Amino acid sequence: MYDRTALIELIKQRALRFGDFTLASGKKASFYLDCRQITLHSLGARLVAAGMLDLMAHDFPSAVGGMALGADPITAAIITLADIRQQELKGFIVRKEAKQHGTGRMVEGPVEPGDRVVIVEDVVTTGGSSLRAIEHCEEFGLEVIGVLAVVDRMEGGAEAFAAQGYQLRTLLTVADLGIQPATV
Repeated sequence: MYDRTALIELIKQRALRFGDFTLASGKKASFYLDCRQITLHSLGARLVAAGMLDLMAHDFPSAVGGMALGADPITAAIITLADIRQQELKGFIVRKEAKQHGTGRMVEGPVEPGDRVVIVEDVVTTGGSSLRAIEHCEEFGLEVIGVLAVVDRMEGGAEAFAAQGYQLRTLLTVADLGIQPATV
């Protein structure tokens, strides 16, 4: 069962750091959310998976996945909890670059062209990482029906997805963590 309050507390205790940081987007920030500290923790993984399964309940996809490495533990947690709930769901990984051996695929896992998928992400700032994942998924032939994230930093990601025709849904925003969002 998803417990929003427990997730907020876990993030505050384990994932939220204050200081001077440079984000993956290149932006400078006064705080950093290392959600791997949550998604690679047994309680955090369960809470994130339960919350994301709840968000997908009205339009359940055939698969979930996203850009390696941040999406990998989220994907694993979601597909595991889905099975416990007797819901069939596949997972996939989008590589940052194609491997030079084997099939050379950018999208790995038991997905097939035509599958309806949701992109998962730990923290969204500008949306760049997930937009790249979407591009690779669509090139592979997957139908991306949305994006889910643990936390939205509220710095333009939702608007970037909307501009491309995708809806971002999140378990939390930085405002839920008591942080004033930066101006975009």
